[in-house]
Amino acid sequence: MRVTHRLTRLALGLACGLALGTSAHAGTITVASFPSFDEAVKAAIPLYKKLHPEVEVKLASLAFGDHHNAMTTALATGSNLPDVMAVEVGYIGKFAESGGLEDLSKAPYNGAQYKSKFAKFTMPQATGGTGNLAAMPADIGPGALFYRKDILEKAGLTEADLTKSWESYIEAGKKIKAATGAYLLASAVDLKDIYIRSGLKDGEGIYFDAKGKVLVDSPRFQKAFELAKAARTAGIDGKIGAWSSEWAEGFKRGQVATQMMGAWLAGHLNAWIAPNTKGLWRSAQLPNGAFASWGGSFYAIPKAAANKKEAWDFIQFMSLSKEMQLEAFRSLDAFPALIEAQNDPFLDKPIEFLGGQPARKLWKIAADKIPAVAVDKFDSTAQDIVNAELDKVLEQNKDIKTALVDAKAQIERRVRRK
Repeated sequence: MRVTHRLTRLALGLACGLALGTSAHAGTITVASFPSFDEAVKAAIPLYKKLHPEVEVKLASLAFGDHHNAMTTALATGSNLPDVMAVEVGYIGKFAESGGLEDLSKAPYNGAQYKSKFAKFTMPQATGGTGNLAAMPADIGPGALFYRKDILEKAGLTEADLTKSWESYIEAGKKIKAATGAYLLASAVDLKDIYIRSGLKDGEGIYFDAKGKVLVDSPRFQKAFELAKAARTAGIDGKIGAWSSEWAEGFKRGQVATQMMGAWLAGHLNAWIAPNTKGLWRSAQLPNGAFASWGGSFYAIPKAAANKKEAWDFIQFMSLSKEMQLEAFRSLDAFPALIEAQNDPFLDKPIEFLGGQPARKLWKIAADKIPAVAVDKFDSTAQDIVNAELDKVLEQNKDIKTALVDAKAQIERRVRRK
């Protein structure tokens, strides 16, 4: 009850200060989202209703893939569009270039004025090639390494053995497998996914440079493929795809010793993946001093939305309210994009699931060091092609250099770029 009262008081104050929050509203707005990001919207609706009793907020939630497929179709056809659209970072580049979203940097939104309030890499992620701001940040995913402390101890290893370098991470995996039978990680693909996102500079893209040139035959991808191949050859990955039932069972049964993902994974492990392992996990920075973004969510307004003023007001309520962002962090482990929320003393509190470790402070350090990576509308296309070629390397022993050359050629054909 105290949380509800606190949020209501802050929401009342916030409404007076936000650009479009003081005008009278009427009607119904629809928010399209996906689990578990939709839980933040569910919690916000009754609080927003207290500020705007004349506005009805309806939540339309679909499974992650179904939601983004539906929004892709809706943007292409200009029909069945919500007033507020939740977008995961993996789709933001594509949606930003679709031409179907409002430019929130322009009047009456003027959203670019809030850039300094968010983690530095978030607004560049949502900015299209023409400088259009397609969406406002909500949460982020500082990359983190989660590991089973008890499994490491059985193998006579420490956290430093995992994090000193990428090579030491793999060597530790060999010792873990020999001593305990557990795999180092669920899938060797995870090594590729994290490595290609690390070591970038502000303004650089993962798959394309600023001029649209394909980068997948670079040393960065070569090393990423080599690491994944080394893990597979050593027999230390479980060949288990993320979010499968086998993946969850691997964590529940202690068959997987580590997982690299966004900081939000702690909440999923605790809530439904492996609550029986409470107290056994710890979190660390990524190996070799790497920092990378893994996940994150945004709110956008379609150009064809019927209630843009109300939609913008609701987005501000979700993105610019410290307490709304903290509440999502407390309940969902959705790491806040808002810097003011990141600086709250809540981040110093121990996390029971992680054995009392105050890991949020680690994630804040990572968030501060993540570069502002450029996004491209063809990122998802490039990702699919790269993953298909990596699968050939891992399963069919295809030569890495040949695989990357082939991946580059396929991407260039698909996106018609050189």
